[in-house]
Amino acid sequence: MVKEIKLRDHIIFGGSHPFVLIAGPCMIESEQLVMETAVVIKKITETLNIPFVFKASFDKANRSSIYSERGPGIYKGLEILEKVKNALNIPVTTDIHEAGQAEIVAEVVDIIQIPAFLCRQTDLLANAAKTNRIINIKKGQFLSPWDMKNVIVKIKESGNDKILLTERGSTFGYNNLVVDMRSLPTMRGFNVPVVFDATHSVQIPGGLGTSTDGKREFVPYLSRAAAAIGIDALFLEVHPNPDHALSDGPNMIKLDELEEYLKPIVEIDRLIKEGEKERRV
Repeated sequence: MVKEIKLRDHIIFGGSHPFVLIAGPCMIESEQLVMETAVVIKKITETLNIPFVFKASFDKANRSSIYSERGPGIYKGLEILEKVKNALNIPVTTDIHEAGQAEIVAEVVDIIQIPAFLCRQTDLLANAAKTNRIINIKKGQFLSPWDMKNVIVKIKESGNDKILLTERGSTFGYNNLVVDMRSLPTMRGFNVPVVFDATHSVQIPGGLGTSTDGKREFVPYLSRAAAAIGIDALFLEVHPNPDHALSDGPNMIKLDELEEYLKPIVEIDRLIKEGEKERRV
């Protein structure tokens, strides 16, 4: 059985517990958009009985173009995330890009996310680990799933064993990603909860020249496949109007489609987790 990681009293990653939804817009575009999106997702997850962690980025430091929007920055971004956290009483997560950001971000967030391109940055990982927050590391597009064992060791040797690993696709030629579903049981085999990032897995990096393209129509298929294999959390970027989003629009799913999208995943997850429990009896 996969190690359990508890967040608050009602959210547990791992074991045979229902999957946790980590979701929100890619970027903090405005306080209003973030709050309104969080309110709707919370209502949907309460209806479907899905544990929920809100996600949004204060800085999109890895953009195709220097002219691309990046977000409000660390201090304004954390101020907005803290308002969401307190007003709605939900956990929040965001990503960091520099080692010096870890301690600042840990004052607000419940989970620190490490971007895929930075998953081997030792100082970044060590500083994040020392905050004693849950650390969610996205597997680099350039790494095999078994390479993530070294990443786990870096976190543990820095004094933290609250680790999540996220699958978000692997580079396949130029401007394309594919998902090797074998990655999920492989990384889960390291006795850590595993997250499937369904929206970044359908990216076409740099596909629009100065920005990233994507195929959001494939998100439901990959999500259901991942749930059938067994996941501990599902990561989604969600936006009220993805076609007008300032970042990652082509791969984000529409907020008003989220509930119907989640319903079959809940059922698949339930069947898989019930089977896991029966096999242990």
